Amino acid sequence: MELQISNLTKKYKNTVAVDGLSFTLSTGVYGLLGANGAGKTTLMRILCTLLTPTEGQITLDGQDIFRMDGEYRKLLGYLPQDFGYYPDFTIYDYMMYIASIKGLRPAAAKKRISRLLEQVGLSTVGNRKMKKLSGGMKRRAGIAQAMLNHPEILILDEPTAGLDPNERIRFRNLISGLSSNRLVLLSTHIVSDIEYIANRILLMKDGKLQITGTSEELISSMPERVWSITVPRESVSTYMQNYPVANVKSMGKDAELRILSPRKPAENAILEMATLEDVFLYYFGERMNENDVSL
Repeated sequence: MELQISNLTKKYKNTVAVDGLSFTLSTGVYGLLGANGAGKTTLMRILCTLLTPTEGQITLDGQDIFRMDGEYRKLLGYLPQDFGYYPDFTIYDYMMYIASIKGLRPAAAKKRISRLLEQVGLSTVGNRKMKKLSGGMKRRAGIAQAMLNHPEILILDEPTAGLDPNERIRFRNLISGLSSNRLVLLSTHIVSDIEYIANRILLMKDGKLQITGTSEELISSMPERVWSITVPRESVSTYMQNYPVANVKSMGKDAELRILSPRKPAENAILEMATLEDVFLYYFGERMNENDVSL
């Protein structure tokens, strides 16, 4: 299976939300990483045929997905960032409702729902109303509904929004288990969501792809080096105005900074191993103004 995106563009009056994207996806987990407003949601809605592009084409194994129409959507599972539900429906009723929309027969739907609720850890609360669920449970119910039709393409838009660290870990393990023999594309602005589960990462900024590759390839591509340095607290604002700073840790009268710089920023600076978060800062971060700094 090969999903090919060619010169994809989406314009809204004077705004270009997606700007000439070209890339190819196949089986595996892909992480679409970018700051809020990068164009991730617009791209995903186009991939789900909910929006039509201004220019460009998307093909699945050589066929235009918009011409495939229903045949393409049968292969698709989608979790939007904010998905709708009837608050007084139980989880089970909600799943049966979505199954009917997707054309599943009741007998097959019941078996599929039972298996999915167990898979996402909701089998014991299937009779709980949707309005009574925690944020993490709602996201898990959303993933379950996206999987109802055995999708070959699974698209998840900011699936961990609002989740606590434990739920994020559970989510990552869940996606790893669902990724066998299908294409999974998930968007996020949280690096840890994709650092360990994505086969490839696509960095998107201002509607364009900045770079794609594995986590290791993205780290290797960054010309900046990463340094840790301990400085007096009164010097922090100077460093933050002159360097991208990934982290500031207060240490009494001093502060420890994690700095991106191609050269050693000070005599006592120590070279550190770069991470994907450092890459995110390099491509998306900005030097701070003096007024932004407070310790």
